[in-house]
Amino acid sequence: MPSYTAPVKDLQFILHEVLKASKSDVPGYEELEPDFTNAVLEEAGKLASEVLTPLNLVGDQQGCRLENGVVRTPEGFKEAFDQMREGGWPGLDMPEEFGGQGMPYVLGTAVGELFSSANQAFTMYQGLTHGAASAILAHGTEAQKATYLPNMVSCEWTGTMNLTEPHCGTDLGLMRTKAEPQEDGTYKISGQKIFISAGEHDMSSNIIHLVLAKIPGGPEGIKGVSLFIVPKFLVNEDGSLGARNGVSCGKLEEKMGIHGNATCVMNYDEATGYLLGTEHKGMRAMFTMMNEARIGVGMQGLAQAEIAYQNAVIYAKDRLQGRDVTGIKNLDGPADPLIVHPDIRRMLMDQKSFTEGARAFMLWGASMIDRSHRADDAAAEGLVSLLTPVIKGFCTDQGYDMTVQAQQVYGGHGYIEEWGMSQYTRDARIAMIYEGANGVQALDLVGRKLAADGGKHVMAFFELVKTFIKDNKDADEDFARDYLEPLKAASKDLQAAGMFFMQNGMKNPNAALAGSTDFMHLFGHVCLGLMWSQMALAAKAALAEGASDTAFYETKLITGRYYMARRLPATALHLKRIESGADPVMALDAANF
Repeated sequence: MPSYTAPVKDLQFILHEVLKASKSDVPGYEELEPDFTNAVLEEAGKLASEVLTPLNLVGDQQGCRLENGVVRTPEGFKEAFDQMREGGWPGLDMPEEFGGQGMPYVLGTAVGELFSSANQAFTMYQGLTHGAASAILAHGTEAQKATYLPNMVSCEWTGTMNLTEPHCGTDLGLMRTKAEPQEDGTYKISGQKIFISAGEHDMSSNIIHLVLAKIPGGPEGIKGVSLFIVPKFLVNEDGSLGARNGVSCGKLEEKMGIHGNATCVMNYDEATGYLLGTEHKGMRAMFTMMNEARIGVGMQGLAQAEIAYQNAVIYAKDRLQGRDVTGIKNLDGPADPLIVHPDIRRMLMDQKSFTEGARAFMLWGASMIDRSHRADDAAAEGLVSLLTPVIKGFCTDQGYDMTVQAQQVYGGHGYIEEWGMSQYTRDARIAMIYEGANGVQALDLVGRKLAADGGKHVMAFFELVKTFIKDNKDADEDFARDYLEPLKAASKDLQAAGMFFMQNGMKNPNAALAGSTDFMHLFGHVCLGLMWSQMALAAKAALAEGASDTAFYETKLITGRYYMARRLPATALHLKRIESGADPVMALDAANF
């Protein structure tokens, strides 16, 4: 059975030596002292390794079952969910007034990676609840917050988001679910939603669905969509549970992966719903949940890549195959371990350099969310909004690729279920699709985010990179050669791609849209190049100060140099594709495909 060890030391390195969290001026960060965060991460890592990881295979093999309208989760899930609740983990970064612990989002993100690596399907139940609670926190009335949040923060009640319908996915303006106003101020919700993760299950006493629907007579298309709170059981004035609402699970989807999560077809038959936010402004409220979810999904790409990598390393060190071409290494054995071979090393270094770079990128993004919310910093909010589609799209595309590479290390055993590696590939695959397919993320990045506020956020990113390079140009020659020069070249590629869109996008929009996925990946590589450069500086500083764990910091520098030399040059390829324009993509007539 695959194993998992929480990367606590690496998380601590990023939090305290790269981001310098406890020294930040963001309110609440003064609590993030190294000893405190280490204790939290160690405890979360123990739960992840000892409880959630063994259940990952159970969930994959057993899946969920729909019996008489009730979904039964895999064996052991309910008991593990009880442990999660008892430990207060779902409310780690939620407000104290509703029973949370009020910790910064960055710490919640770090803990979330550990749980997602260990068991993605299980962790989705609380992750979706967190997002739904955040939407109610941002847009709900005081009465709605008091009614729903205490039980959702604790995960006594769980939450969902209901967008997709059988005939519409990305184009939500086509939805047919109706919300008929009632005299008492409630609405009767009728329609069908599909692909609803955690839509029905046996691990909580109530499920609070957030449902997009149209109020008759409202504007056409997406401008006529509103968001509603639709509980599985109605809630009485005293907080107790009342009658069963008109919502039910009609079917469980059979999926490629995340078998332990109940992906439901949800039927709403004049279910009682309560308007969340303003009429016809449902997308604004839903995006509070979706933006958080998109960053969480980006983290899932990293998380699956991490556990796949850990097991691939163990296998590569243990499996004997062939001899090292430079000379026998295992003198007493019939063959050398796989890890001596350069192509195995290439795959492992691809994985290692991605996971560590993406981890820094994810926590940097989470710290910007904290800065925007806790310090009311509009610049941080603008920058993280720009980077959200990059975090989601790039990290899940690359994360999936890394699980495939981990499978490849195993050879034929990677394709056999008993080794467990195929589950990571299958589970990672959904992250490229849900919460906005990655092609849509790329379109959002190029079509909306680049030009937002006159382009000032992307210009701020360019300035951030430029300032970093300028401030460190007098560092040692090795750092300049190995990090700053590749980062500068990659940043120029990103700027050139942006310039191409500016010059060609208006007269030929397809020229920009045809290059959008390449731009998202180009942007992602530059972000990881920046992260690796910052981590290299921190590692060099630690070594200069006489750090005791020299192997950790030297390994960090070697891994960073690999990324800068072998992965970052992909920006030139992406730029070349972008500059080819729309013609190669659009030239073939539809009838000739």
